[in-house]
Amino acid sequence: MVDPLRKKWRKLPLRSRVAYLTSVAVALAVAVSSIAGYVTIRLSLYRAVDVELIEIANDLTAIVARDPQRLGGLTEEGLRVGSMAVTVVRADKKTFHLPGEQTRLVLGPKEFAVARLHSEPSARTGETTAGEPYRIVAVPINGLDAYALVLGRPLQPTRDALSSLWLVLIIFGGAGVIISAAAGAAIARSSLRPVRALTRAVERVAVTDELKPIEVAAGNDEISRLAESFNRMLRSLALSRERQRQLIADSGHELRTPLTSLRTNIELLVSDAGTGMLTSADRSEILHDVSAQLAEFTALIGDLVQLAREDRVIPAPEPIDFRDVVNAALDRVRRRGPRGVGPTEGRSLTFDVELNPFYVIGEADTLERAVTNLLDNAVKWSPPGGTVRVQLEGDRLRVADQGPGIAEEDLPYVFDRFYRSDTSRNTPGTGLGLSIVAQAVHRHGGRVVAGRSAQGGAEFTMRLPGSTTLEGLAATDPTNRRNSSSSSSSSS
Repeated sequence: MVDPLRKKWRKLPLRSRVAYLTSVAVALAVAVSSIAGYVTIRLSLYRAVDVELIEIANDLTAIVARDPQRLGGLTEEGLRVGSMAVTVVRADKKTFHLPGEQTRLVLGPKEFAVARLHSEPSARTGETTAGEPYRIVAVPINGLDAYALVLGRPLQPTRDALSSLWLVLIIFGGAGVIISAAAGAAIARSSLRPVRALTRAVERVAVTDELKPIEVAAGNDEISRLAESFNRMLRSLALSRERQRQLIADSGHELRTPLTSLRTNIELLVSDAGTGMLTSADRSEILHDVSAQLAEFTALIGDLVQLAREDRVIPAPEPIDFRDVVNAALDRVRRRGPRGVGPTEGRSLTFDVELNPFYVIGEADTLERAVTNLLDNAVKWSPPGGTVRVQLEGDRLRVADQGPGIAEEDLPYVFDRFYRSDTSRNTPGTGLGLSIVAQAVHRHGGRVVAGRSAQGGAEFTMRLPGSTTLEGLAATDPTNRRNSSSSSSSSS
């Protein structure tokens, strides 16, 4: 039974649910207030009747004490009590009434107990022999043991007043519930207007694929913050989509060049297979070009895959000696060709290396790729017989060359994907190496900047979070701190 109701409730619009909950809450408050008010007024009216009856009874006890069996000579006409019933009771349950009295009370143990014990006055709701509801009080008669005076007054007028009060409470309570329901619906409609706007925006994005932010009213409530968060998400998605489009466009453009050259050379070789017009030297040269184009194509694909990675770094549990990363990158660059590439071809380069201790937490392969790209860039632009300066001091790794350097207008763009300055458009490369460096360093929580070296060439400075000692690295590593806390907890 509960599950179907819960399912129906969840299918209701949020505005209807807010209005229903508001109405129910107000109805409960009105009901509780009405019941509390009714009970309070009822007790007050009954208490007022009891006080009045006890006062009248105390005034009559002196008269009744003269002749309790004849009620001191009281008569209905002389007493002028109207519909009030008067009775004297004795401890042996003997009762005495007014002469000619037609309305007699149905007495109970409380009245006889007051007569027997001469205790405090009693009050209760009873009835007459005719079945009419009466409020009955009993007081002991002073000076007479075992006697008590009992008075009764009809309760119907009091009950009629309470019934009228109850009817008024129901009418005004119902009106309050209806008004609160209307007010709750209006408040829900007004307060949920940003939610409806947010819903329409989400539906628009799903249907039209437009990432247009929604208008947010000034405020610091939860709805405004939700709308602002949604707008930030839309802007982030729009920026990510624009970057994706730019990457696809740029990569398509960059892939087209080696593919076109590769296709031309292969078609030439296929055509020559039937005609035999090419000499062996020409065929060897074409095959060499095909091999170079395949290598360029493979490097470009690898760089694109590297840039497309969006996963975050999961630090290795063991620290990395950054000197080992730099030495591995230096060995790779030397093995690839100490003669250099581009302007350095045919002449050896000198690597001036100074590495001081530095430890980091991260991916050794990714960092090695980044350092290798910096070294490749330095080798590519170094003059014949030049020197590449590699210095690791503190948290800074500097790679400087003696080449032409980077123009001031190109410095803000050197880490952009596929960016080529005017002087580098005819040199080998994919235009992605420095972008990979920036991405790898950023993923490890560091930064890299480009500038000019003291010798006039380019200088790249990479900074990573870490420490110059293993002890310092362990103290700053949150993983090690969690493991140490767990170990100490287990030990205790």
